[in-house]
Amino acid sequence: MPDLKIPEAPAQDQEELEQPLSAPEAAEAPAPGQAPPQDPWEAPSPKKKVRTAAEKKKLVKRIIAVVTAAALLGGIIFGMWLLVFRKDDSLGDIYAEPAYIGSIQSTVEGSGNATAKETATVTIPANGTVEQVLVAMGDVVSAGQPLFSVYSQAAQEALATAQQQMDSLNTKLANLTLTAPFAGKLMDVAEFQPGDNVGEGAEVATLVNDTRLKLSLYFSYAYEDEIWTGKTAQVSVPAVMYAGEGVVEEVNKVSFITPEGGVYFEAVITFENPGTLTAGMDVTASLTDGDGLPIFPYEQGKTEYSESRKLTTKAGGPLVSSNLHNHARVSAGQALLTMGSESLDEQLTAARERLNEAQAAVDALNATAPIDGTIISCTIAEGGEVKAGDAVVTIQNTTVMTVTIQVDDRNIGFIKLGDMITLSDYNGGSFVGTVTNVAMQGEVGQGMSTYPVTLEVDNYDGSLYAGAWLDYSMVTSQSDNCILVQTIAVKSVLDAEGNKQTVVFVQRAERPDNAIELDASVVGVPTPEEGYWPVLVETGLSDAKQVEIKSGIEDGDMVFISYTDPNQQGGMGGGMMIG
Repeated sequence: MPDLKIPEAPAQDQEELEQPLSAPEAAEAPAPGQAPPQDPWEAPSPKKKVRTAAEKKKLVKRIIAVVTAAALLGGIIFGMWLLVFRKDDSLGDIYAEPAYIGSIQSTVEGSGNATAKETATVTIPANGTVEQVLVAMGDVVSAGQPLFSVYSQAAQEALATAQQQMDSLNTKLANLTLTAPFAGKLMDVAEFQPGDNVGEGAEVATLVNDTRLKLSLYFSYAYEDEIWTGKTAQVSVPAVMYAGEGVVEEVNKVSFITPEGGVYFEAVITFENPGTLTAGMDVTASLTDGDGLPIFPYEQGKTEYSESRKLTTKAGGPLVSSNLHNHARVSAGQALLTMGSESLDEQLTAARERLNEAQAAVDALNATAPIDGTIISCTIAEGGEVKAGDAVVTIQNTTVMTVTIQVDDRNIGFIKLGDMITLSDYNGGSFVGTVTNVAMQGEVGQGMSTYPVTLEVDNYDGSLYAGAWLDYSMVTSQSDNCILVQTIAVKSVLDAEGNKQTVVFVQRAERPDNAIELDASVVGVPTPEEGYWPVLVETGLSDAKQVEIKSGIEDGDMVFISYTDPNQQGGMGGGMMIG
């Protein structure tokens, strides 16, 4: 193989060739005058390109740009690692604020829909013909005001039939009870036991009026003009040495013929029973003529009760109760004997319902306004035919509107009947609602329950329309000159016994008397080594920003709010998990 010759470098590259070689290059370079060693198969080396100064400067800039980009990328990756993967045990710096004196209110706010307090629709109870229409749409009416009248032959007949049935059953019912027809005393009383079946027409007693007695005497027709009804008589009962006055109650011009052939007429004389007289006693009476001379009867008579009647049942049935006793005094209308009838009771109930329905149907045909309000629809005209069930008049009372609001369980205890709540509509109108109903059963929602509360709003000027949405706001309670802290300062924790407690972490040089020991599971809170102690507090009112502290800390006490977040500038850390 022929030897390869190295061509001489061009003149312009002579300086570059004369540059000293680096140590590695010097080691590999051949001795002067010797050709560099080559493998027999190796191709001749190409001519080496020499860079200019501009190209070298551009190359340096590129190298600097690549290094800078690599450094930035490494910084970003390292920062992400710090944020995402590196565990930082530091909670940050304690952020605390002093407790302060101030005022706090508990308010209820929201929106509600206004509706008419009352709406009534009048319907037709039976088919008929409209006789009169007394109102029109838009009229303002009062409860009881006539609206229209409808004639229905079927309704009138149904009412008459129902009344007859009821009257008949009431008569039967009345006959089941035997009552005293007048005041008096019972005689000859029959004995009955509860449950005995008493037949119709059974004789149960004799009722006598013994408060007044009577006697029938006969006087000569010679004194016909001297004896008249109402004339005073002198009455005498020798057996009891009674003497008193009586009155001629009846004069009967009969012909009583005596054995001596005299003709006499009858005079019935009544007198008060002093309580010691009874029937069958011998008694006489005398009257006086116009000259004051006595008029005597043909013979003395016997005392009788002024009234006596046999009492018999008018209907039969099982005995329910009895008030029958011999010689017992009773008053007029007093129940003496009562029989029962289950079938009659059932019939009466059904008949009463039919009568009420029939009467209501007839009354509804002469309809009156059931409520105060405004006629918002009227669909009938005089002479028109209507059918049962047709809704023909609708009345809406808008003088008083109702608004239902929702109050949460935190504030419902402060809402009382009669409370006043301010409302406003979208047009800036202002109204005052009065609490008229507070629901006792709440509606469970997310995290709390809400209770419907009904408000009534006066709307005499009609400025509030049904369906309008109203915003409401009211102060349910307020505390003045009380100790307040931020809401986030109040923590719910577990104590060493595992009981849930409400605390505030207060800064103290020494352990406060009301400080508690925390359960080991409680984390993310300051420790006594940091100068903060968990003290028990009693809370009062609260809102979204602050809480009233009734006891446990004092005005000016520094209380722990949260840890500042070391990864955020100018901000505080987020929430913490507390047992």
